Amino acid sequence: MSGPALRLALEIDGDGAHPAAWRRAAHSPDHLLTPHRVAGVAAAAENAGFTLVTLEDGALPPGSAPDVVGRIGAVERAAFLAASTSVVGVAPVVPVTYAEPFHVSSQLASLDHISVGRAGWVVGDEPAPEAARAWGRPLVDGSAARAREAGDGVDVSRALWDSWEDDAVIRSVATSRYLDRDRLHHVDFTGGAYTVKGPAIVPRPPQGQLVVLGRPDAVPAGRLDVALVGGPDLAAVTAAAGRAEAPRTFAEVEVALDTPHAAAEDRVADLERHASWSERGRLRYTGSATGLVALLAELTGVVDGVRLHPLVLDEDLPVLSRLVIPALVERRLAVRPLPAATLRAHLGLERPANRYAVAVPAAPEETR
Repeated sequence: MSGPALRLALEIDGDGAHPAAWRRAAHSPDHLLTPHRVAGVAAAAENAGFTLVTLEDGALPPGSAPDVVGRIGAVERAAFLAASTSVVGVAPVVPVTYAEPFHVSSQLASLDHISVGRAGWVVGDEPAPEAARAWGRPLVDGSAARAREAGDGVDVSRALWDSWEDDAVIRSVATSRYLDRDRLHHVDFTGGAYTVKGPAIVPRPPQGQLVVLGRPDAVPAGRLDVALVGGPDLAAVTAAAGRAEAPRTFAEVEVALDTPHAAAEDRVADLERHASWSERGRLRYTGSATGLVALLAELTGVVDGVRLHPLVLDEDLPVLSRLVIPALVERRLAVRPLPAATLRAHLGLERPANRYAVAVPAAPEETR
């Protein structure tokens, strides 16, 4: 635990956690994928005081007709947001069930350079057989096999981020040298489905290693910086957090809040006429902002942070910004991120040493 104050993350994919959230959105459906919409939501989250925004993704559409099912790749959206924000962390969901880890690691390292150290990675998976066909790859069948792929993907990515030492780039005009090749390293990874030689094609990220987030049941132990834990009630979340083998734990919380125009239960009922808000193993809260503050207060000391999944972003995010986060900060139950700090610093995580760097021995003390 890094302290009693929670770090707050927000999932901003689409119009909200409910599959029919677009029906209550403040914009027309054709504006969902515009740069103005994406940047506006991220700016609202940054101004509210969220530490991190995440962007869901996958090879398949996020829903089914008649609901809005379009999205742009999470890495591409994250790169755009990294350049248009200045404080909030940005973490796309990137599955490695079928994607090539070499390319994933390069994309994520580039994202950390663009954001100047504010990037994270939510490790996803692709359980549907249709995803394998979309990739043109053999099916990875079963949760154990997908977890193995996720573990290998994280291991390869971490090794590739270290394959450039921090001072490998020279950029010496006088000597016409750009790189110190002795500070580039082959990773020599051999897994069950592929081998990777390396080194990477992108210099080491500013954070050394990006912050890696994921579900403990989907990513093998020891690979995560932040474990995303859930459960139907506080006791289940507490138990899951106790089992998580990661330096930090975040609780997954779905929220539907009372707004000035409608009660939370009425808003949920309105959307349930069109589609079902299915359970996804997350803690779910429906009610007033005051009640949510009380729930999050109970989570302090249990987890290091929460990732909120609002019912409808356009309706719930303003309530979170005006009533929830200020109340948490005033009671010192949550902390806002500071300018010019990395995501690792915001989460209280140290910048890791490069595994390939040779420690320089200390100079002997002078004797008289």
